[in-house]
Amino acid sequence: MKKYFYYLLAAITIWSTAGVSAYAEEVTVNKGDTLWSIAQKHEVSVQDIKNWNGLTGDLIHPNDKLDVSPEEIYIVKSGDTLWNIAKTYGINVHNLKKWNQLNSDLIKPGLELIIYKNGSAKETKPKTVVKAANTEQPAAEEGKSLTVTATAYTASCEGCIGITKTGVNLIDNPDAKVIAVDPDVIPLGSKVFVEGYGYATAEDIGGGIKGNEIDVFIPATSDAMQWGRKEVKVTILN
Repeated sequence: MKKYFYYLLAAITIWSTAGVSAYAEEVTVNKGDTLWSIAQKHEVSVQDIKNWNGLTGDLIHPNDKLDVSPEEIYIVKSGDTLWNIAKTYGINVHNLKKWNQLNSDLIKPGLELIIYKNGSAKETKPKTVVKAANTEQPAAEEGKSLTVTATAYTASCEGCIGITKTGVNLIDNPDAKVIAVDPDVIPLGSKVFVEGYGYATAEDIGGGIKGNEIDVFIPATSDAMQWGRKEVKVTILN
C-alpha cells in the first residue's frame, strides 16, 4: 500500500493552516521521468495518472506535481456524516463503510477515512490489509520457474507494426503487460510473473528470441533502453 504517513505531517500542516482535510500521495517529476516510469514505480497505470491529474497527453515536465494514488485520506470534521462525505466525493455510503471497515454510521472528528477516487478501487482491500507489490516475487502462487535473459522492446520502433503475434495492439494499449517468448519454452498465452516487471502475458514472439530469452514490452523508448539486458526469474503461472 502507499506510504500514507510519509505525507501525513505535510497534510496536517496544510489542514491546520488552510482548513483542508483531505490529502493524497503526490510526487514531483524529476528530469528523465516519464509517465510510464512513474506508473511502474507506484504500481498504477499510465491512464490512471492521466485521469487523476487531468492530463490529455503524455508530456510531463521536471518539477510538475502529480497525484499517483487512487486513494485519498479524508479527516473527519465536527458535523460530518458519512452521507455528506459520500455526497461530496460522488460515492455511496456502503462503499465508504466497506473501504474503512466501519460497522456503523457513527464517525468522530479526527477519524481518517480512505476514499477511492472515481470509484477506481471499489473491490480493493482496505489499507490495513498488506499486499505484495506487483514487481516482487509472488509469495503464495506456485508455478514453473526459470531464469531467462530479458531485453525490452517498444511498439514504435522502425519496422514495428505494434501488433503482437496473438493480435494485441500495443499502440492502442500502451499499458499492456506483455512479453515476447520462444513458444517452445513459454507457450503463447501463458500468464507469467517476471522479476522486476510484474505480472504479464506471453503474447508475442521474435526472431531473436530463442530458448531462455524474453522481451518485455515497455511503451517508451527511453524506458526500454534503461531496462537494458538482464538475467531475471520468470514464473509461469498456468
